Amino acid sequence: MRRSLPARDATTADEQPATTVWRERAHQETPACFIRLMATVIGCLGLILSGCGRPVDDGATEPAPAATLRLIDHDGLMKEVASHLGKVVVLDCWSSSCPPCVKEFPGLVALAERHGNRVACLSLAFDYDGSGKPQDLIGPIQAFLEKTGAGRVTNLLSSEPADSLYGKLDLTSVPAVFVWKPNGERAIRYDDDFAARELGRPFTYEDVEQTVAALLGE
Repeated sequence: MRRSLPARDATTADEQPATTVWRERAHQETPACFIRLMATVIGCLGLILSGCGRPVDDGATEPAPAATLRLIDHDGLMKEVASHLGKVVVLDCWSSSCPPCVKEFPGLVALAERHGNRVACLSLAFDYDGSGKPQDLIGPIQAFLEKTGAGRVTNLLSSEPADSLYGKLDLTSVPAVFVWKPNGERAIRYDDDFAARELGRPFTYEDVEQTVAALLGE
């Protein structure tokens, strides 16, 4: 009698156990999934690094600090100017009751923002006429300075009557703009007399800017 042999496994490839099929598919799909995952990670890293390396937008500036105002006399003014030795100094003599002064004042603010620490920008208000106390004028002038964003300007209010200060600065009227060189020597004074004699028109801050740029070597 012939000995019967064990039955051969008749399971075909289509009938393989589910676990075997899953393992084979997982083995086939793992490289593709891994590649997709790595591509995503690399893409994210690229975005992060490009953002970190991007230069800061030059147009984005920090908000101007709050405008301040302090009283000063002629001697104190000269000391203030001298304290900025090594920089170009621009002094705007003005009054809140002078329409041309008010019109041109934003030019000083723009000059301060444009040149930063390279130029010391000062404003001197001639509003005090000797009546009452100069302290009484601080509020209205402060409001104007804040409105114009003059926080980067050193703002001063004369504690001396305007007529006295006109004489000491050899001025006949405002607006007037003094510009000093970094060595402390006065470069120019823009006023009505200079404008009529040299320009044939009222001076503007475009004229002042040209002088400052030349002194800075721009």
